[in-house]
Amino acid sequence: MKALKFLPLLLLFILSSCSSVQVAQDYDTSADFSKYKSYAFFKSGIDKVEISDLDKKRILRSVEVEMNAKGFSKSESPDLLINIFTKSRENVNVNQFNHFGYGWGWGYGWGYNPYLWGGTASVSTSTEGTLYIDLIDAKTKELIWQGEGVGVLTQNTTKKEERIREFVAKILAQYPPSKN
Repeated sequence: MKALKFLPLLLLFILSSCSSVQVAQDYDTSADFSKYKSYAFFKSGIDKVEISDLDKKRILRSVEVEMNAKGFSKSESPDLLINIFTKSRENVNVNQFNHFGYGWGWGYGWGYNPYLWGGTASVSTSTEGTLYIDLIDAKTKELIWQGEGVGVLTQNTTKKEERIREFVAKILAQYPPSKN
Protein backbone atom coordinates (compact mmCIF):
# COMPACT_ATOMS: atom_id res chain seq x y z
CA MET A 1 0.00 0.00 0.00
CA LYS A 2 2.88 2.37 0.69
CA ALA A 3 4.01 1.94 -2.90
CA LEU A 4 0.64 3.21 -4.14
CA LYS A 5 1.17 6.50 -2.26
CA PHE A 6 4.27 7.18 -4.36
CA LEU A 7 2.65 6.26 -7.69
CA PRO A 8 1.36 9.81 -8.46
CA LEU A 9 4.80 11.23 -7.65
CA LEU A 10 6.48 8.66 -9.89
CA LEU A 11 4.08 9.38 -12.75
CA LEU A 12 4.68 13.13 -12.38
CA PHE A 13 8.45 12.55 -12.51
CA ILE A 14 8.13 10.35 -15.61
CA LEU A 15 5.89 12.85 -17.40
CA SER A 16 8.12 15.79 -16.55
CA SER A 17 11.22 13.96 -17.71
CA CYS A 18 9.52 13.15 -21.02
CA SER A 19 8.71 16.78 -21.71
CA SER A 20 12.12 18.23 -20.96
CA VAL A 21 15.05 18.69 -23.28
CA GLN A 22 18.32 17.01 -22.29
CA VAL A 23 21.30 19.13 -23.35
CA ALA A 24 25.04 18.68 -23.71
CA GLN A 25 27.91 20.64 -25.19
CA ASP A 26 31.40 20.09 -26.48
CA TYR A 27 33.92 22.74 -27.44
CA ASP A 28 37.47 23.53 -28.40
CA THR A 29 39.19 24.37 -25.12
CA SER A 30 41.81 26.47 -26.91
CA ALA A 31 39.22 28.76 -28.56
CA ASP A 32 38.92 32.37 -27.36
CA PHE A 33 35.14 32.76 -27.27
CA SER A 34 35.34 36.43 -26.27
CA LYS A 35 36.49 37.42 -29.78
CA TYR A 36 33.26 36.30 -31.48
CA LYS A 37 30.70 39.08 -31.89
CA SER A 38 28.82 38.37 -35.14
CA TYR A 39 27.29 35.40 -36.91
CA ALA A 40 25.72 34.17 -40.14
CA PHE A 41 24.05 30.91 -41.03
CA PHE A 42 26.08 28.27 -42.88
CA LYS A 43 23.62 27.96 -45.77
CA SER A 44 25.26 25.03 -47.59
CA GLY A 45 25.18 22.95 -44.39
CA ILE A 46 21.64 23.95 -43.43
CA ASP A 47 20.36 23.13 -46.93
CA LYS A 48 21.41 19.50 -46.37
CA VAL A 49 19.31 19.08 -43.21
CA GLU A 50 16.48 16.65 -43.92
CA ILE A 51 13.56 18.37 -42.21
CA SER A 52 10.78 20.51 -43.60
CA ASP A 53 11.58 24.03 -44.68
CA LEU A 54 9.02 25.24 -42.14
CA ASP A 55 10.89 23.55 -39.29
CA LYS A 56 14.19 24.94 -40.59
CA LYS A 57 12.71 28.44 -40.49
CA ARG A 58 11.43 27.86 -36.96
CA ILE A 59 14.86 26.69 -35.79
CA LEU A 60 16.75 29.53 -37.50
CA ARG A 61 14.35 32.17 -36.14
CA SER A 62 14.83 30.76 -32.64
CA VAL A 63 18.62 30.75 -33.06
CA GLU A 64 18.50 34.41 -34.19
CA VAL A 65 16.45 35.38 -31.14
CA GLU A 66 18.86 33.63 -28.75
CA MET A 67 22.03 34.92 -30.41
CA ASN A 68 20.70 38.49 -30.54
CA ALA A 69 19.76 38.23 -26.85
CA LYS A 70 23.39 37.27 -26.13
CA GLY A 71 24.58 40.46 -27.88
CA PHE A 72 25.61 38.91 -31.21
CA SER A 73 24.72 40.60 -34.47
CA LYS A 74 23.93 38.97 -37.78
CA SER A 75 26.53 39.99 -40.38
CA GLU A 76 27.62 39.54 -43.98
CA SER A 77 31.21 39.14 -42.73
CA PRO A 78 30.68 37.15 -39.52
CA ASP A 79 33.05 35.82 -36.87
CA LEU A 80 30.93 32.68 -36.49
CA LEU A 81 29.05 30.45 -38.90
CA ILE A 82 26.07 28.61 -37.47
CA ASN A 83 25.09 25.20 -38.77
CA ILE A 84 22.36 22.83 -37.62
CA PHE A 85 21.88 19.09 -37.91
CA THR A 86 18.95 16.93 -36.81
CA LYS A 87 18.24 13.28 -36.10
CA SER A 88 15.07 11.55 -35.03
CA ARG A 89 13.96 8.12 -33.97
CA GLU A 90 10.64 6.52 -33.23
CA ASN A 91 10.12 5.18 -29.70
CA VAL A 92 7.51 2.52 -28.95
CA ASN A 93 6.27 2.54 -25.36
CA VAL A 94 4.40 -0.45 -23.94
CA ASN A 95 2.78 0.08 -20.55
CA GLN A 96 1.08 -2.70 -18.65
CA PHE A 97 -1.13 -1.87 -15.72
CA ASN A 98 -2.08 -4.70 -13.39
CA HIS A 99 -5.09 -4.56 -11.13
CA PHE A 100 -4.83 -6.16 -7.72
CA GLY A 101 -7.65 -7.44 -5.57
CA TYR A 102 -7.98 -9.21 -2.25
CA GLY A 103 -9.41 -12.64 -1.58
CA TRP A 104 -8.87 -15.98 0.00
CA GLY A 105 -5.98 -17.90 -1.45
CA TRP A 106 -3.50 -20.68 -0.99
CA GLY A 107 0.23 -20.29 -0.79
CA TYR A 108 0.57 -17.78 2.01
CA GLY A 109 -1.85 -19.33 4.45
CA TRP A 110 -5.40 -18.40 5.20
CA GLY A 111 -6.40 -14.77 5.19
CA TYR A 112 -6.55 -11.86 2.78
CA ASN A 113 -3.86 -12.29 0.18
CA PRO A 114 -3.30 -10.14 -2.90
CA TYR A 115 -3.71 -11.84 -6.21
CA LEU A 116 -3.72 -10.62 -9.78
CA TRP A 117 -7.21 -10.39 -11.24
CA GLY A 118 -6.69 -8.45 -14.43
CA GLY A 119 -4.63 -5.99 -16.37
CA THR A 120 -4.53 -3.69 -19.32
CA ALA A 121 -1.80 -2.77 -21.73
CA SER A 122 -1.35 0.32 -23.85
CA VAL A 123 1.05 0.91 -26.69
CA SER A 124 2.06 4.39 -27.76
CA THR A 125 4.70 5.85 -30.01
CA SER A 126 6.65 9.06 -29.76
CA THR A 127 9.33 10.66 -31.84
CA GLU A 128 12.53 11.62 -30.08
CA GLY A 129 14.51 14.30 -31.85
CA THR A 130 18.07 15.53 -31.54
CA LEU A 131 19.07 19.03 -32.61
CA TYR A 132 22.73 19.90 -32.98
CA ILE A 133 23.84 23.52 -33.23
CA ASP A 134 27.40 23.94 -34.51
CA LEU A 135 29.38 27.16 -34.17
CA ILE A 136 32.21 27.35 -36.67
CA ASP A 137 35.03 29.89 -36.72
CA ALA A 138 34.38 31.78 -39.96
CA LYS A 139 38.08 32.41 -40.70
CA THR A 140 39.53 28.96 -39.99
CA LYS A 141 36.33 27.00 -40.86
CA GLU A 142 36.90 24.87 -37.75
CA LEU A 143 34.18 23.73 -35.37
CA ILE A 144 34.68 25.49 -32.03
CA TRP A 145 31.45 24.64 -30.19
CA GLN A 146 28.63 22.14 -30.52
CA GLY A 147 25.44 22.05 -28.51
CA GLU A 148 23.04 19.12 -28.54
CA GLY A 149 19.45 18.87 -27.36
CA VAL A 150 17.42 15.65 -27.16
CA GLY A 151 13.71 15.47 -26.42
CA VAL A 152 10.29 14.31 -27.51
CA LEU A 153 8.88 16.06 -30.59
CA THR A 154 5.30 17.02 -31.38
CA GLN A 155 3.30 17.17 -34.60
CA ASN A 156 0.93 19.84 -33.23
CA THR A 157 1.81 22.99 -35.20
CA THR A 158 1.09 25.37 -32.31
CA LYS A 159 3.13 23.36 -29.82
CA LYS A 160 5.89 22.66 -32.37
CA GLU A 161 6.92 26.34 -32.45
CA GLU A 162 7.10 26.41 -28.66
CA ARG A 163 9.00 23.11 -28.51
CA ILE A 164 11.61 24.28 -31.03
CA ARG A 165 12.12 27.52 -29.07
CA GLU A 166 12.65 25.41 -25.93
CA PHE A 167 15.22 23.18 -27.67
CA VAL A 168 17.20 26.14 -29.05
CA ALA A 169 17.05 28.19 -25.84
CA LYS A 170 18.29 25.32 -23.68
CA ILE A 171 21.07 24.41 -26.10
CA LEU A 172 22.34 27.98 -26.53
CA ALA A 173 22.07 28.66 -22.78
CA GLN A 174 25.34 26.69 -22.61
CA TYR A 175 27.15 29.14 -24.92
CA PRO A 176 29.69 30.54 -24.36
CA PRO A 177 31.07 27.68 -22.30
CA SER A 178 32.33 28.37 -18.82
CA LYS A 179 35.82 27.00 -18.45
CA ASN A 180 35.82 25.60 -14.94
